[in-house]
Amino acid sequence: RFHHTSTSHCCSCSKTISDGKYQDPFQLGRKDLKNLYEDIKKELLVSAAELKEMCDYYFDGKGKAFRPMIVVLMARACNIHHNNSKEVQASQRSVAIIAEMIHTASLVHDDVIDDANSRRGKRTLNQIWGERKAVLAGDFILSAASVALARIGNTTIVSVLTQVIEDLVRGEFLQLGSKENENERFAHYLEKTFKKTASLIANSCKAVSILGCPDPKVHEIAYQYGKNVGIAFQLIDDVLDFTSCADHLGKPTAADLKLGLATGPVLFACRQFPEMNAMIMRRFSKPGDVERARKYVLQSDGVQQTTYLAQRYCHAATREIRKLRPSPEREALVHLTEMVLLRDK
Repeated sequence: RFHHTSTSHCCSCSKTISDGKYQDPFQLGRKDLKNLYEDIKKELLVSAAELKEMCDYYFDGKGKAFRPMIVVLMARACNIHHNNSKEVQASQRSVAIIAEMIHTASLVHDDVIDDANSRRGKRTLNQIWGERKAVLAGDFILSAASVALARIGNTTIVSVLTQVIEDLVRGEFLQLGSKENENERFAHYLEKTFKKTASLIANSCKAVSILGCPDPKVHEIAYQYGKNVGIAFQLIDDVLDFTSCADHLGKPTAADLKLGLATGPVLFACRQFPEMNAMIMRRFSKPGDVERARKYVLQSDGVQQTTYLAQRYCHAATREIRKLRPSPEREALVHLTEMVLLRDK
């Protein structure tokens, strides 16, 4: 269904960035994200020195703050659309902080589940402090995010963002399972991708749109933009697991295969190399499975097909966000879809 003959990693989204309206999302979002990590650390105030050190470990200001940036840009775009307001509300900025906290807590827990030893180019919490303490640190970050969420004092926002936590858990369970049927398998993969990655972006975007604008149509635009960008982001992540070197990525490559996971490039490659089916069902557990599967993927058009699918999701995101009134933030969100496709780590 997603067949495409192009082998180019380049996307055609650049056509949508027009006549000098180019906006760098990171530059535009910087003002609203100033002191983001300091503010997160304030939410994590705790007297136990070791727990504080663990919580601060990933909030070192060196992350890209990709999710908070999308959230503040969406907040501004929706505010301008509604009443031409140029300011981000305090409650909207809180959503950006909460999104980063939920995301980081999920990474801490993921690393425990995957027994990962590196993340963002440094050792994981579970490697340094052990699995038990890492789980508790993730729980603590999540509980602090919940306290910050309650402080916003809006039951609709609480409902929207707690959906993210439910989706994260359900997504992790989906990842532990696999499907025999090829079509079901791809649907299973996309559902897992939505729940584990895209739900956070989609629902955070929706939350700030609710806080900034009463129109349900705008809430749906924000949600659909976040959902499509989130899925595209993960699809490219899955491509980079095959095409990027470990030093550049900040984590080991072919990591998903080693965990027994069949991502987009593998599922597409399977159509050209049906012998991969047996490997997928045994989760690449036999000696030599990981290397063979990696070779099959690189011989197939799996990487190109997955990239093309990511392009389709980015085009859908662009179509949605263009329904809002023009603004620098809207253009930055358009440009962000291209950055998602062209990133190399």
